[in-house]
Amino acid sequence: MTQHLAAPAAPTSGTHTGWWRDAVIYQVYPRSFADGNGDGMGDLEGVRSRLPYLKDLGVDAVWLSPFYASPQADAGYDVADYRAIDPMFGTLLDADALIRDAHELGLRIIVDLVPNHSSDQHEWFKRALREGPGSPLRARYHFRPGKGENGELPPNDWESIFGGPAWTRTEDGEWYLHLFAPEQPDFNWDNPAVADEFRSILRFWLDMGVDGFRVDVAHGLVKAEGLPDLGGTDQVKLLGNDVMPFFDQDGVHEIYRSWRTILDEYPDERIAVAEAWTPTVERTANYVRHDELHQAFNFQYLGTHWDAAELRAVIDSSLAAMRPVDAPATWVLSNHDVTRHATRFANPAGLGTQLRTAGDRELGLRRARAATLLMLALPGSAYIYQGEELGLPDVTDLPDEVRQDPSFFRAAGQDGYRDGCRVPIPWTVEGSSYGFGSGGSWLPQPASWGGLSVEAQTGDPGSTLELYRSALAVRREHPGLGAGTAVEWLESPEGVLAFRRDGFVCTANTTGAVVRIPLPGRTLLANETVMIVDDMAELPADTTVWWAV
Repeated sequence: MTQHLAAPAAPTSGTHTGWWRDAVIYQVYPRSFADGNGDGMGDLEGVRSRLPYLKDLGVDAVWLSPFYASPQADAGYDVADYRAIDPMFGTLLDADALIRDAHELGLRIIVDLVPNHSSDQHEWFKRALREGPGSPLRARYHFRPGKGENGELPPNDWESIFGGPAWTRTEDGEWYLHLFAPEQPDFNWDNPAVADEFRSILRFWLDMGVDGFRVDVAHGLVKAEGLPDLGGTDQVKLLGNDVMPFFDQDGVHEIYRSWRTILDEYPDERIAVAEAWTPTVERTANYVRHDELHQAFNFQYLGTHWDAAELRAVIDSSLAAMRPVDAPATWVLSNHDVTRHATRFANPAGLGTQLRTAGDRELGLRRARAATLLMLALPGSAYIYQGEELGLPDVTDLPDEVRQDPSFFRAAGQDGYRDGCRVPIPWTVEGSSYGFGSGGSWLPQPASWGGLSVEAQTGDPGSTLELYRSALAVRREHPGLGAGTAVEWLESPEGVLAFRRDGFVCTANTTGAVVRIPLPGRTLLANETVMIVDDMAELPADTTVWWAV
């Protein structure tokens, strides 16, 4: 039964501020953030109880990964009911209370939307299976007869992102498409009923008071006409390099134009953010044209190693791509699908974004802290993944028997090690699950995490948490930081990035050695101690410094 709740007031007065252009948005993975009822699984009440912490951290908005009713075949990205909360997370009343509390604190709430696929337990799909070939419900998904003498072969050669064929055969002989797990059948967006349903879902959550949506697999909704063969195997390795017949098709943009008209009907600047893996930042820019979505994740930046030349190239291309469409660039280093950057940077370059090795922890943390300061100094909006403000590493040694990533159990797909970045975060030095909740945690936490907890780091001027708090405070107060479209590059030694913004200079030493540069100005913030000698600044290895000029 649908509950109708009055929308809580948004945290602004309705004026057009373009708040998303310089917003710092914090991603909460609800099952791993805070457990309010002691069952070992994070929930909405847990998130609600920790909202003051996020306000104190200094973020502008909170993005919640899915909390919808779901069998949890893929951690909630298999949605059975888009208008209901899964009981493991709470109720619609809990969601309403969370939104209201966030707004009272001046925080905005962004929720995940999953339009590429549903759960196989969605009522539409269950009816499609029951009603058989030719059913109108089957037309809302991609059902096809198979190839071969008796239809025993899949309709085409597409492979699942999680490994194996992208098709599963039903008992009546037809096949259905799922770009991810078999429990996640893809919607057919050529069917008007699908578009109508999602416009209704948008309005449902906007009426609840949410401030925006993060659009999962935003590049995947439209498939090439005729579902043509790709003509090869190991297709996952091609992702992000080529336009695929099932990703980044031009037809997706008509969908987002229709969504934008709905968003613009509501007060207080509601937004949508595209998770769009595309071959180039120029293709990403198509999603944020003036009549489409507001932001798109910058995965090219996320995948760049700690190298000055590579970073400058992707910064330049990102800013240049967004400028013609008047959209803010976004910057992100970690999320729930990739190895935490404190571990990625602890390993040699070229290993990708899902790693299995811990690497050099000290090196990784130093680089991660420096990379964060660089990211927060760039023009545009920044995303922070829960726990990165604590310097958490990936948990690379989880026992196989506790893993839940569906791609871990399938061959030839993603590596399947996403559980390592999803381990519940520590709040206290001691206690059950280090303060995550009174009933343990759904994934085991390392014994060392008490020392990385919020309690352990709060008040310690050298801690990663206090570095984040200071950086976000300076970013909010300094007029030269936040929104913008360009940086002015300054002459610098090899391996050092240096750029100027209004009254501000950022220098980032990506080398493993001390580098001396002329003193740019007054030190605002640095991730390591900087020595000043005779009007020269000595930048330690892997150090970013903010200067007032």
